[in-house]
Amino acid sequence: MLFKRRERPGLLTRIRHFLWPRSGWGRATRYVILRLKRLPGSPEEIARGVAAGVFVSFTPFFGMHFVSAALIAWVIRGNILAAILGTFFGNPLTFPFIAALNLELGSWMLDVSADIGHHSLPELFKGAFRDLWHNSIAMFTGETVDWSGFQDFFRGIFLPYLVGGIGPGVVFAIGSYYLSVPLIAAYQNRRRGRLKAKWEEIRRRRAAAKREKAERKARAALPTRAQGEARKGEGG
Repeated sequence: MLFKRRERPGLLTRIRHFLWPRSGWGRATRYVILRLKRLPGSPEEIARGVAAGVFVSFTPFFGMHFVSAALIAWVIRGNILAAILGTFFGNPLTFPFIAALNLELGSWMLDVSADIGHHSLPELFKGAFRDLWHNSIAMFTGETVDWSGFQDFFRGIFLPYLVGGIGPGVVFAIGSYYLSVPLIAAYQNRRRGRLKAKWEEIRRRRAAAKREKAERKARAALPTRAQGEARKGEGG
């Protein structure tokens, strides 16, 4: 194909670009903000979409953030594209802080230590992956299916992350809404002002061109009119 890369990037390269884009997170952030400002719709509609994306960033539904944000935006009548862009709030730089906050708060609210004992986070992840691998093979070998490790993962990580993320997600979503509305409104007003000024300049130039054209026709008609008057005087 004409635009196909000659060499596909390796796994490590793709992971590095995911964690740190080529242009850096500063430029990526400015790009997202610019796209948000240029979205069609009212400031409130766009801000509701942003709030939906920010809230979803606090949920453990990784891989489904875009779909979840779009559904929430549709329910609250927000801009769906703004919701998808709003999920950028959750990125490799912020996820460690979000995860730590959610797990700490959720574990405290659910008293997780009473359910899973003294299992560490790596042990919970290891148990879940072990169960997934073992039970996938058990479907073909007839071995006994065991979901105990996955259940510990659900009670020790997934559920605390989900419950603990509701409060911070709502707080940050509301904050993003009230922060986005005036910013988007100010940008749209400036943009409408620039477009209006540009249109007025176009109209002014068109009017000037019409006047100039009319003046040229008038100047071209003067000799003909003078000749006609002269002939009329000679005939008289």
